Amino acid sequence: MTNKLLGIDLGTSTLKIYKKGSQIVFDEKNVIAIENKKKVMAFGDEAYDMLEKAPRSIDVSYPVRNGVIADIANMETLIGCALKQVQKGNFRSGYILVAVPTDITQVEKKAFYDLIMNSAAKVKGVGVVEKPIAAALGAGLDITSANGVMTVDIGADTTEISIMSLGGIVISKLIPVGGSKLDESIKVYVKKKYNLLIGDKTAEHIKKQLANAFEEEEQSVSVYGRDVVTGLPKEMEISSSMVHEAIIEYINIIIDSIKMILEKTPPEISSDIIDSGIYLTGGSASIKNLDQLISRETELQVNVANNPEDAVINGLGAIIEDANLKTLSTIVTSSSNAMGRRLR
Repeated sequence: MTNKLLGIDLGTSTLKIYKKGSQIVFDEKNVIAIENKKKVMAFGDEAYDMLEKAPRSIDVSYPVRNGVIADIANMETLIGCALKQVQKGNFRSGYILVAVPTDITQVEKKAFYDLIMNSAAKVKGVGVVEKPIAAALGAGLDITSANGVMTVDIGADTTEISIMSLGGIVISKLIPVGGSKLDESIKVYVKKKYNLLIGDKTAEHIKKQLANAFEEEEQSVSVYGRDVVTGLPKEMEISSSMVHEAIIEYINIIIDSIKMILEKTPPEISSDIIDSGIYLTGGSASIKNLDQLISRETELQVNVANNPEDAVINGLGAIIEDANLKTLSTIVTSSSNAMGRRLR
């Protein structure tokens, strides 16, 4: 097995790279800043700092949307920059494993392969690992046995709910609800209730500070924005109850989707899930009391993975480091587009 092996989690919000023997070596925002459609001004966290602040000549954007690649050219450039930083400009003759959502088309899956092969990295092949499998491994679950496990991966733009057993996915559902949808709902609610226009970063900050699946003791944070009526800058206190009202509808959509998957789960696997419970992964899995609300609504034990935001990339790392898990990935060689060869 080659030592030149990387795992990449192309999240909507964050780009993460795992290097064999070195663990996570790149963990930054999946953002790129391009000046005059040609020159790369910044990428990762540096580009994120420029978001909503850059002049018109600089385009700052997220190349991934809803779990799939929306801007291939910018994503190729960003991947090239990240790999150059990680490998100090030299990554040749190796393999890259990429986590991909389950419920996307073959064309969208092939876009992940083309992305790596057309980037600055010169690789032998690209491996595809389904995200639910990577998330489950990253949460420390054994998915190779006959016992069924259930994960709910709440990402930036999507939530993927999956039942797995014997190294494969039995049922999976991808819904267009994630952390970014909660941020947008907070933005809309603040504008409607307080006539205050806030940015995406401010909405995300509010969510991280105040988001709660239950209405508990009132808390608040001070935020800055622009008054819609006067057009002037304004400071305002935002309450936790307001945030709860803004996000609870989308949390209920996730819970309803979990119930739908449970209703379709084979009875024998249902008994396994009763024993082991549901595992939450993804950045928004850390929303306060979310596990308790899901547990109340499903009457099942709900577990939040350690470092849930890193579950997918750590799952790729588990495949990279453990020879017994290599069959969970499928490699495409640079000389062939045929899927199916396992990593050795």
